[in-house]
Amino acid sequence: MKASRARRRKSKKKSASAPTQTAKNKSVIPLQDALPNFPRNLQASVEKVVEFQWTIAAYNPDLPAIFSTPAMIGLMEVAAAKAIAPHLLDGTISVGTRIEVDHLKAVPQGTLVQANARLIGYEGRFLVFEVEARAKDLLIGRGKVYRAIVPLKRN
Repeated sequence: MKASRARRRKSKKKSASAPTQTAKNKSVIPLQDALPNFPRNLQASVEKVVEFQWTIAAYNPDLPAIFSTPAMIGLMEVAAAKAIAPHLLDGTISVGTRIEVDHLKAVPQGTLVQANARLIGYEGRFLVFEVEARAKDLLIGRGKVYRAIVPLKRN
């Protein structure tokens, strides 16, 4: 039994270091080669003026032209991606995997909104960001955004 475990470990190590093949026979970057070490306290901010298409009225004209929750989350995701982008290895990107966000206050079309993201932890390729959205001193949203590092396909 011990020998079979050792063989499985060895075969896992071999397959982990070799490029994997996709269904179309294109190789991808091995995941362990795609993982950078991130500096502590990575953070970024993004500012945008709320445009009509980012309001709930764009989806339902019976509702007021206030900043929608999906638009706020999108801004938070952009801030998180911006924080780590300069530290990603060539051939990799980060993608959103999960959100836990509270939308606390409504702001109208034309308001300048700032989304802030700060990397608070990661395990392997999975990253956790603390995020918030503000309109001047007004906290309009906060929570966590989760992202993963994904290797891009090579041709």
